[in-house]
Amino acid sequence: MAGFAHRVRAILGPTNTGKTHLAIERMLAHASGMIGFPLRLLARENYDRMVARKGARNVALITGEEKIVPPGARWFSCTTEAMPLDHAAEFVAVDEIQLCADPDRGHVFTDRLLHARGLVETMFLGAETIRPLLQRMVPDAVAETRPRLSRLTYTGPAKLTRLPPRSAVVAFSAGEVYAIAEAIRRRRGGCAVVMGRLSPRTRNAQVALYQEKEVDFLVATDAIGMGLNMDVDHVAFASLTKFDGHRPRRLTAAEVAQIGGRAGRGMRDGTFGTTAECPPMPDDIVGAVESHSFDRLTQLCWRNSDLDFSGIDSLLDSLNAPPPMPGLVRGNESSDLETLVALAREAEIRGLASNRSRLRLLWETCQIPDFRKLADDTHTRLCARVFIHVVRDGRLPADWLDGQIAALSRSDGDIDTLMQRLAGVRIWSYVAARADWVGDSAHWQGRAREVEDLLSDALHERLTARFVDRRAAHLIRRLDATEGTELLSAVTRRGEVVVEGHSVGHVGGFSFFPDPRAKGDERKLVLRAARRALGKEIARRVGVLEAAPDEAFGFADETLSLTWDDVPVARLGPGANALGLRADVLHSDFLDGPQRERVRVRLQQFLDAQVGRALAPLLEAGAASERSPALRGLMHRLKEGLGVLWGEPPVPGALRASLKALNVRVGTAAVFMPELLKPRAFVMRARLWAVRHRLPALPSLPPGGAVSLTPPADWPPGFAQAMGWAEAGPVLIRLDIAERIGAGLAWSTRRGPAPLPPDLASRFSVRGEQLPAVLRALGFRVLPAAGLAAGQYGPAPPAMLLALRRRRPAGPSSSHGSERDRAAPAPGGAFAALAALRVRAG
Repeated sequence: MAGFAHRVRAILGPTNTGKTHLAIERMLAHASGMIGFPLRLLARENYDRMVARKGARNVALITGEEKIVPPGARWFSCTTEAMPLDHAAEFVAVDEIQLCADPDRGHVFTDRLLHARGLVETMFLGAETIRPLLQRMVPDAVAETRPRLSRLTYTGPAKLTRLPPRSAVVAFSAGEVYAIAEAIRRRRGGCAVVMGRLSPRTRNAQVALYQEKEVDFLVATDAIGMGLNMDVDHVAFASLTKFDGHRPRRLTAAEVAQIGGRAGRGMRDGTFGTTAECPPMPDDIVGAVESHSFDRLTQLCWRNSDLDFSGIDSLLDSLNAPPPMPGLVRGNESSDLETLVALAREAEIRGLASNRSRLRLLWETCQIPDFRKLADDTHTRLCARVFIHVVRDGRLPADWLDGQIAALSRSDGDIDTLMQRLAGVRIWSYVAARADWVGDSAHWQGRAREVEDLLSDALHERLTARFVDRRAAHLIRRLDATEGTELLSAVTRRGEVVVEGHSVGHVGGFSFFPDPRAKGDERKLVLRAARRALGKEIARRVGVLEAAPDEAFGFADETLSLTWDDVPVARLGPGANALGLRADVLHSDFLDGPQRERVRVRLQQFLDAQVGRALAPLLEAGAASERSPALRGLMHRLKEGLGVLWGEPPVPGALRASLKALNVRVGTAAVFMPELLKPRAFVMRARLWAVRHRLPALPSLPPGGAVSLTPPADWPPGFAQAMGWAEAGPVLIRLDIAERIGAGLAWSTRRGPAPLPPDLASRFSVRGEQLPAVLRALGFRVLPAAGLAAGQYGPAPPAMLLALRRRRPAGPSSSHGSERDRAAPAPGGAFAALAALRVRAG
């Protein structure tokens, strides 16, 4: 194209000057055109815009990995390296021409500056810093400076939590990007992530998250500095140093401007500053960026493009040729040259590169991009294999190519794994685009694109899942935007709390239970949203509880709590007397004082009614005894004992008759009310005892109708006696059963030993081998029948005899007795006191 140089223009200036827009408009005004961009994703982005204007059949896309070239294509969007310089076009442009000074890629841009020309018009777009060298290298170029359309102002350092919405945070390593993105997710709801290693599809999906305001923050590498136009108001630098591939170094003022200039687009002003651990920006850099005044470039990187293919050594010499003029310098050793140097040492490669066409092929295979950067000879071996296959077979084997692409077609793995696979498939996209290397290039490009799309979508999902909390981001935005006003919220029938379309947890009773997935700062956000949303709902619930029937309430005995619709709302506390329970409303951030009192009053009404119904016989007996001074004291003690009073002194006969009329039974061991041993009353008495003794939960209760049971391990001392269970050796016997059977046995043995009733074990509901111990505990002893006189007990003498003990035991030995219990006579002793016949103690 060098022979067609006509009008050459250099459109220079800072970011946000409309340079790229101008170039696209100028190109589409010509009959044909070509523009080179520094990044594949920029080439793709502008290709899509050109297709929207001119139609897909008229626009081509050429990058290292993609080639879409319709037969009648007139306008080409390319990466700078992939520009087809042998294709004549009326208009040619190169974007970011100041990259001529880049040590790694600069030689490509410098080559385009010196040699790429349009038939009618050529345009170079870039920073003002290249003006002197550009005018020296291209004397006929007309340079124009375009001013920035908006102001760029430094705002100083700011914490991540203080960054304004629509901010981009810039870091210079994947580790830094991930750490900052994690922090923003925890504290601000999440962010989009943009890095140079992302595919265009992933990058576009991430940018869409930001542009569509699903998140208010973007975390990126310096990749955003190259023409990515987004609605960014503020750019915050997390670091002012970067590793440039060779060494760590500080950013130049021009680089800060290139990146910070992404803030403020069109006529909207932008700001820049620092954040995280980054110190404040030096004053000289701030001044240069705000005034767009930077040091001029003093040298451009160059590499000879007029190569000698007469032999490998000649090719290497031509690639290492010195720059032809002042202002041009050699850049860093590029990967394609390093690969060629390595392969030139191999005899097999030298033997195959036997003529110009094969040597040109060798050089082209060495230019396969090393996207993986594995720091070993993997890439060199790949280039060698491609070269050998094409030389010997004419093209790459289909099965080998298929296997290489298929091995990458996996969407599992973490973010880094997926990005590494994407780097691998980009290499095969580049290879597949070479129609002279593969058969059916369109097919293999399609296969590679399918895998790239699969990996890109998976990577976008991983990035979003890890760094975006859509619920938190939306809630933060709505909470800030609607401060002082109502949020759109609802509580479903199941109690799910939905705020602005997002589930934040559920409400049970008057307590809010945040989504268990919400941790740390996100949990605080959810609680903040719930407080705004639940004001009216809690007030409504208080009214519903007040009007609820008793059937809506219940007991949670595992926590000694009161429930409303099966949700705990109050803790049971001790009342003013032994037969009273108090409702202590559970703490709630959403109940005010008057509301809490209304809830307490209704729950107390329910509690009083439940106690009154369950213990009605005892309460009625107590009320009736108030008219008799002789009964009043005993009934008071009986109420204090929850209906069971152990070890009372002998009750006079007249008083016994009065107690019987009140359904109070005077037994040999205790005074008690049989009605209170029934299941309903038993459970309420157990609650009263557990609350009085400050137990965390109600002890396990025996099944209804049980006569005996092994002492449960969770029954604390004193509980069995208080509930009306008599200790009987290895078991507990229900008091009314023990009294009734014990009285019968005492009567049958009043004149001496009596036969042991055959059904006695079943009446006690114990095993046969337990019976002797049970009887001994109840004041009896079992005697062998051997040696009895014939006919003393009938024609068939019994195997065992039963007799009363003469002496009363000192008291219970079981650990289940309290101090008060141990001071009282044992049940067995009370039974033995009724003996009508004195028998020598065994």
